[in-house]
Amino acid sequence: MPQESVRPRGAISTSHHLATEAGAAVLAAGGNAVDAALAAAAALCVVYPNNVALGGDLVALVRRPDGEIRFLNATGAAPAAQTLTALREAHGEALPLRGIDTVTVPGGVCGWNSLHEYGATRPWADHFAAAIRLAEDGFPNSRSVAAALVDDRATLEQDPGARAVFYPGGEPIAEGAPLVQPALARTLRRLAAGGSGEFYAGETAERWIAGLQRLGSKITLQDAADYEAYWAEPLEGEYAGLRVLTGPPNTSGFMLLRALEAVAAGIEDPLGAGAGALASAFHDANAIRASHLADPRFGGATGAELVGMAAPASPVPGAAKASGDTVGFAAVSDDGWAVSCINSVYWSFGAHILEPETGILFQNRGTSFSLDPASPNAFAPGKRPRHTLMPVLVLRGDELAWVPATMGGAAQPQIHTQLLLRSLAGASPHEATHAPRWMVEEWRGIGPVSVMAESDVPAATRAALAASGFAVTEVPPRTEDLGHSNVIRVTPDGYEAASDPRSDGSAIVVPAPG
Repeated sequence: MPQESVRPRGAISTSHHLATEAGAAVLAAGGNAVDAALAAAAALCVVYPNNVALGGDLVALVRRPDGEIRFLNATGAAPAAQTLTALREAHGEALPLRGIDTVTVPGGVCGWNSLHEYGATRPWADHFAAAIRLAEDGFPNSRSVAAALVDDRATLEQDPGARAVFYPGGEPIAEGAPLVQPALARTLRRLAAGGSGEFYAGETAERWIAGLQRLGSKITLQDAADYEAYWAEPLEGEYAGLRVLTGPPNTSGFMLLRALEAVAAGIEDPLGAGAGALASAFHDANAIRASHLADPRFGGATGAELVGMAAPASPVPGAAKASGDTVGFAAVSDDGWAVSCINSVYWSFGAHILEPETGILFQNRGTSFSLDPASPNAFAPGKRPRHTLMPVLVLRGDELAWVPATMGGAAQPQIHTQLLLRSLAGASPHEATHAPRWMVEEWRGIGPVSVMAESDVPAATRAALAASGFAVTEVPPRTEDLGHSNVIRVTPDGYEAASDPRSDGSAIVVPAPG
């Protein structure tokens, strides 16, 4: 008799192969997608510090086996003792791109706890096993981290904690050379034993907060103890008969829905001859993010309002382009769980501050606040800054179709748009993640709007962009500036998964046991 086909146990795709392997091992051992995502997230904080760290933030979309989908916001809040007036006196009209005043209360570890409580099947401590081993024993440094250590050396090496970890003997750790982080390993062991409370109220909290305060931070133990991630309803749109779910404000998810609405309204061949019209839609969305995206808990516009908003007649200059950024990773399991998750330190190595007692590197998300008192995104105590982060799930009715995730800073909605359009045109996850990309850069306040295009973007597409008034800048194929994406496609027989060649990642479909 023919054997009945058995669906694979699950799939995971991340931007670093060691993190993918950590998540896949959890799936193979019987864990679900939430367990796999948590193990991968912890490992990523060790192996990809230019993109993510314990001192970073998190957002996620989670689908339960009963079909319910929820959005998790674990982005960090500003310290209660800091003021807009003090920041303007110190920095003038804008915050610096890095430094102590750009560090908000890290939300990522609290987000892990929320995910764990919501759907994990494994004990909390189990999620840290691979991360502890990698921090303690070391691992061969990746291409991306090695390159970032060279690019960021001028300022990163000035921080004593970062210098000791990343520039031993005075030179950056090269690709393939061992990267060992003993202080981080000890911190991970304390977190594994003490739960997320160890990060926000325990010995670890006391150490990292004291370390930051020595540098002038206004973050206090009370700020950390008061911090809470929260669950919210996703922002949802419809395109080509699909349900597209993403993050509401303070994330940039609304930009994906605006782009898809523009395509549905009549853009023919949006990745070819119609690329100029799609680029114009991206430009309008960039302008709305710069002028209106803010924390909804402090009066910021809703996702629906941002999707329907007209672009401002006088655009506000956007933020400087982030280097490094984020990791977006995807996981599914055959019991019905699915996670599109993003952890981030924002710019490469975040604020360029590594607290030496704990080995924790800190994000610079606070630089995204405006110091203009009239801006919806103006700094305020306890407020979350606008975020580039945005998880995505795509469904056919109630059935999961794709689980994508990407980094890429302000380009994340544009990358997601291109991934989905290619997928709907028949591209496999491998083809979608490996295809040439372009992105509309944020307007700097002078001159034409620039489009960064990989040199293998078809000539007809580049011509369409230029004909629409965009200054096209060519960059090498598969450059990290165009993001690290990860995509899982759900098929009748199981899963197809792929990781972006611009990253150090991999994707694994875990077979059913037996």
